Amino acid sequence: MPPFHPGEQAAQQRWNTASWWDEARRTRLLWDHIPGAFHARLESAPFFFLATSAPDGRCDCSFKGGGPGVVRILDDKRFVFPDFDGNGAFMSLGNLLANPHVGCLFIDFDDGARLRVNGKARIVDAGEMLALFPGHARVVEVSVEQVVPNCPNHIPRLVPAS
Repeated sequence: MPPFHPGEQAAQQRWNTASWWDEARRTRLLWDHIPGAFHARLESAPFFFLATSAPDGRCDCSFKGGGPGVVRILDDKRFVFPDFDGNGAFMSLGNLLANPHVGCLFIDFDDGARLRVNGKARIVDAGEMLALFPGHARVVEVSVEQVVPNCPNHIPRLVPAS
């Protein structure tokens, strides 16, 4: 799979950044797995943002929280998180049933580190994987396709309330 789809390539051409993306930069900034050095950081993240879309392109972005441990890394190419019962609309899960593509954004407001993880998700509502999150009826397993680290620029440093 090429690192950029035609729309991204067109934008890079239009705004003169295509030449920036030589092999060395692609290797440094576009990964196909979550490096081991990031596993503990993701598992200790208290929240992340999940983007999904319907087959017709309508998008939804939701906050997925629950405190440290809301994400469990299964291996370099897969992670899982629980589905928290909410308002019963199932906007994220409904989108996943129709279109498995997801984008996950992890932000650490202490140091500004960001990690974008894109892939395909599946809903698991039976079996051993549920034991990772006791009391939850469903979990979502994400198979990683692309990981993009981002610089900490423009991320505000937030201090939790005491």
